Parts: sequence; C-alpha cells; structure tokens
Amino acid sequence: MRVLTQVRELLVPAVRRRTPTELSAELDLRSGGEASLSAYWTMLVLSAVIAAAGVLADSTATVIGAMIIAPLSTPIMGMALGLVNRTRTGAGVFVLGGVAAVVAVGLVASLAVPRTYELLSNSQISGRTSPGLADLIAALATGLAGAVALARRDVAAVLPGVAIAISLVPPLVVAGVCLGDGAPVLALGAMVLFLSNLLSLVLAGTFVFAALGYLDAPPRGRTRSRATLALSGLGLLVVVPLTLSTAANYLFAAWEDRVEQVAAEWLEAEPGATVTSVRTESRTFHVSVRTPSGLPPLQDLLARLDGAVPGGSHVVVETTQGRTIEAGSVGR
Repeated sequence: MRVLTQVRELLVPAVRRRTPTELSAELDLRSGGEASLSAYWTMLVLSAVIAAAGVLADSTATVIGAMIIAPLSTPIMGMALGLVNRTRTGAGVFVLGGVAAVVAVGLVASLAVPRTYELLSNSQISGRTSPGLADLIAALATGLAGAVALARRDVAAVLPGVAIAISLVPPLVVAGVCLGDGAPVLALGAMVLFLSNLLSLVLAGTFVFAALGYLDAPPRGRTRSRATLALSGLGLLVVVPLTLSTAANYLFAAWEDRVEQVAAEWLEAEPGATVTSVRTESRTFHVSVRTPSGLPPLQDLLARLDGAVPGGSHVVVETTQGRTIEAGSVGR
C-alpha cells in the first residue's frame, strides 16, 4: 500500500492533483450549462466535417486537425469518472449522440464518393477498417496518459497529443462513408476500432481515477457486478474481432510475401524486370512491376500462384509504363 502511495505521488503529486469537484466540472458537460453543450455539439460536428474532408481527400494532416478539436473524449472520460464515483453524469447519452452525429456526417459525405471508387485504395479508410491488438494496446497507453493529464493541473499541454493519438471521430466518419458506399464489412471494422478506443479510454480512466483516490466509497456488490459485467461484455465484443483481424492481417501479409516471391521468379526471364510492391485490396493482389520491355505470359504467373494463395484470388499486374493488366483468377 505504501508503494502504491509513493507511485501515485510520483505520477500525480497531491499538490498538483485536481480536486474531485474540479475534475467533475472538467468532464461533466452539463456543469457548464447551455454554453458548454452548444460548444460540444458545434465542435463535434465541425470536427466530423473536417475529418470527412480529410478522409475523402486522403489527407493525413486534415484528419489530424479534426482529431485535435474533436471533443468526444471528454464525455468518454466522464463515463470513467461516473463509474468510479457511481454517479450519473449523462456522459453515455452524449457519447451515443456524438457517435450518431459523426456517422451521419460520414453518410452524407459518402454521396461525394463515386460507386466505382475503390475504398481500400484510400489510406485513411484502409488504415481504419482492419484494426488489430496493437491498436488496443496503443489506445490503452493513450488512455492512461490522458487520464493522468486530466488529473493533474500542470500537464494540460499534452492533451492535444493525446487527442491525436486516440482515434475517435475519424473511424466513425469512415464507418459512415463505408455504409453509404455499400460496404458494411468495412464499416464494421471502423466501428470496432472506435469501440476498442472507447473501451481503452474508459478502462484507463477508471483505473487512474480510482487509483488517485477519486473513489468516494467502495461500490456496492450489485453495482460492482453490473459495471464489471458491462465492461467485460464490451471487452469481449472488442477483443475477439481485434484478435481475428490481427490474425487476418498476418495471413494477408504472408500471402503478399508469397506473391512477391513467386512474381520475382516469374520475371527472371525478363532482363531488368523487378517487382516493386504487392498490395491486397479485398481478394485482389495488385503486383507492381518495373520492366524495361515486356512481361512473361500472365498464365504462367497464375499457374505458379496456384496453391500459394487461396483459390479464386484475383491478380492484377501494374507496370511502370502505366499499364494495368487483369491477369485473371488463381486456380481457374
């Protein structure tokens, strides 16, 4: 217990620690009245619009700008404080309303996306539709940093960095864009990323706030059981698809390595021809090659890939001369 007290004093000294009243006022959107609520909804919608523009333009800088001004982490950390204090702050309502508002902005933004547009060719979309366990670990660390920063009066300067590190509004916008474009599986992947980040913030915030003594009294058995059951259920809901997604990412990476090796062997007959990259979009392998002349027979490539990748996978060869050649399907 003494060691825990020493660690707590090292991380958040008592003289620099916010009081429960101060922290509650910081995280309870209702404490500021209508002006606070108006600011929350205004900044949330604007951040969603900026994120949508950044996603459609595939602009990382624009998306980062949206993440900095997005206020969604405030009610989420308010949920964590409410779990610790066993008080109803209404934070869950603001989170659900915010999620609906941002997804709606993404749905509207999807109207600007052509039906023939390949969503996974956009790095802002592809990077948020296949989250893995690494994203959960990073989100947990970010949540711990954010909770400590909120508890201290002297480290507010790190909060913009925390806002950038935790992805909340962009995956919701991506979910809306994917839904509007008729890609529910991709939308589900983006929602899993958001849920993993939300869960990480709540768990990290609950841990830090409880460790710092914001817990007024031990929770009653029934209250504790309900909170534990809810968090466990949400955790299971998130960790299982993240684990499956991580396994799928490793599997696709292995297939891409095989395709690159096989394609390199296929090009050995052409002097100076090399494979520059291999990427996967849906069930299609895109093989980019640099060749000073022509290409060997494409059927030879498909025959070599038979057994190395799943049957029925499509292969497209892209050359530095600007040609895109549909090689066909493996095993057919």
